[in-house]
Amino acid sequence: MKSRYLIVLILCSSCYQIERNCSDFKTGTFESIIEISDQVYTSTFTRTEDLQIETFGTKTDSATVRWINDCEMVFKTINPKSIAERKDIHLKILTTTDSTYTFEYSYVGEPLKQKGVAKRID
Repeated sequence: MKSRYLIVLILCSSCYQIERNCSDFKTGTFESIIEISDQVYTSTFTRTEDLQIETFGTKTDSATVRWINDCEMVFKTINPKSIAERKDIHLKILTTTDSTYTFEYSYVGEPLKQKGVAKRID
């Protein structure tokens, strides 16, 4: 009887796998939506294999992109204007669809992680 439940559990868990086609999102133009303390922040960015240019409101920042693997990258601001901008940011893609990805990010070495969604707009 226990083996029957185990077989059903294995069959059900193998049918559901989180989709992660991260390489589909290495380059392109995207819109990012992040919610922090009930406040929604939206930005747009264009990413190449090794550079990301992001616009938030009237501010535009550029960062180098170093891919750790297909689903994780580290951003380093090119011309930091503050101490916070000197900190590298680690971003991990958690799930993907055909046109979006869900991600989490944090400053490198810091435990606080924020989540967001990016949508391809090009």
